[in-house]
This record gives sequence, C-alpha cells and structure tokens, in this order.
Amino acid sequence: MMSWVWRMLLVVTVALVPGAFALLVAYVASRTLRARWRQAQLQSQSQGTRVSFRAVVATVEFKELVREARAAL
Repeated sequence: MMSWVWRMLLVVTVALVPGAFALLVAYVASRTLRARWRQAQLQSQSQGTRVSFRAVVATVEFKELVREARAAL
C-alpha cells in the first residue's frame, strides 16, 4: 500500500515532468503484469501445466491498466 507522500510525489511528477506520464504507464503496466504472472504461476502449479509470458500479456486489458493507474494516484 502506498503512503500519501508517495502518491503526492507521483501526482506532482506526472503533472510537472515531461515524459512522466509514460513512466507512470510503464510502472502501472509492469505492476499489473507482475501480479498477473504470479497469479498464472500459482494456477499452473496447481493444475500441473506450464505458463508463458505471451499468455499472461494476452490477458491484460486496457481498462484494467486504467483502473490500476487511478488506484496508483
């Protein structure tokens, strides 16, 4: 969970620094992909199958990234 200081730092950075929005999108995408990767690994271990990065990326939707970005700020 993020502290309010970290959130304010993100908001100020995105508002003032050129290119910071791209960094925010990259941060949110990597955080979402990491969470999905962990979830896919747990499911594959319980089912005894293999998981690929391509399959994990295919499950991520844009609206989920937007929801995560709003939660990050």
